[in-house]
Amino acid sequence: MHVFVTGATGWIGSSVVDQLLDAGHEVTGLARSDASAAALERKGARPRRGDLDDLDSLRAGSADADAVVHLANKHDFADPAMTNQTERDAVLTIGEALAGSHRPFVLASALALLAPGRLATEQDRSPAHGAGSLRGGSENLALEFVERGVGTIVVRFAPTVHGDGDHRGFITGLVATARAKGVSAYLGDGTNRWAAIHRSDAGRIVQLALDKHAPAGTVLHAAAETGIPTRDIAEAIGRELDLPVVSVPADRGDEHFGWLSRFFGADMAAGSDATRALLGWSPSGPGLFEDLDSGCYYR
Repeated sequence: MHVFVTGATGWIGSSVVDQLLDAGHEVTGLARSDASAAALERKGARPRRGDLDDLDSLRAGSADADAVVHLANKHDFADPAMTNQTERDAVLTIGEALAGSHRPFVLASALALLAPGRLATEQDRSPAHGAGSLRGGSENLALEFVERGVGTIVVRFAPTVHGDGDHRGFITGLVATARAKGVSAYLGDGTNRWAAIHRSDAGRIVQLALDKHAPAGTVLHAAAETGIPTRDIAEAIGRELDLPVVSVPADRGDEHFGWLSRFFGADMAAGSDATRALLGWSPSGPGLFEDLDSGCYYR
């Protein structure tokens, strides 16, 4: 299978590309720089130059492939409106290119706002609709393309996709904040939970979704650990950095954590029973605390 991957050199995308190549697929990755193109070529993948603003490149890459995996996102938290609109435009472009072909379209989505206060399941529907909503409502938009002959498969990734080499994720941000503030903090009573998954397992789920021919309209959860209290995360970071662990009132979250507060204060617990049953998948990578205790986040 020839798979076109956006975000192919990113944290999750590089694992997805490795898994796809190991499974014998041909991979073309969207590359916005010479360095990204070279990294893909070293792996044996083919680069296609462009970025999320280059809709012609997205359209051509999608049209040329047997399947599309869309992982790229600008993640500009200073300009969420721009980020959301860019994501929506990209999904619309890919969907239009695949319409009527019944080819797989794997879309990266998130667990945020899905089911606060309880364990989210694959049966929960995203409340995000329209360009002004989270990720531009891209999950629901992509699923609408099922009726137009697109094999949409949504993969909702846990808020922390962790592992050695994670330089830009939420856990890295929490460690940097703890160092800067001299304390490892959590918000409120710290009972809100985060699902978690190791990077290798996240990449494996995407590869299995294609190889197991997940049906159009399938929603998968890339979550190995269902819900870790944020206080426990703060305590693990504090232990490794030898810093006191403190609670920060919710109304001071932005002051302490900056943009991270909107995520660290959210409850994003999720099960993956349906995903495991459909794909025959079970986690094999380290758990979050294994990575937090290994030292890989503190170098």
